[in-house]
Amino acid sequence: MVILGIQTVIVPYLCISDWTDVLGWLNSQLPIDGLVLAQTIEDPDVLGQIKTAWQNFIDSGQAAALVIGLVVGYLFRNLTSFN
Repeated sequence: MVILGIQTVIVPYLCISDWTDVLGWLNSQLPIDGLVLAQTIEDPDVLGQIKTAWQNFIDSGQAAALVIGLVVGYLFRNLTSFN
């Protein structure tokens, strides 16, 4: 019985030639109540969030650590290269 059910679903779509046919078939098979069409955004101020994150990056000393790490890494690379 399962094989007959699979055949009835698969046989009409064995020669799909276009991706729009596949997407249309998948769209017709998806349950509507399981689709997420939008998200609830708590704070829509994206530029403000970027500014806050950058300020936290500077204030916490991570920017200084990044610069120090780049300098030390550059020096280590130059000291260990055999040119």
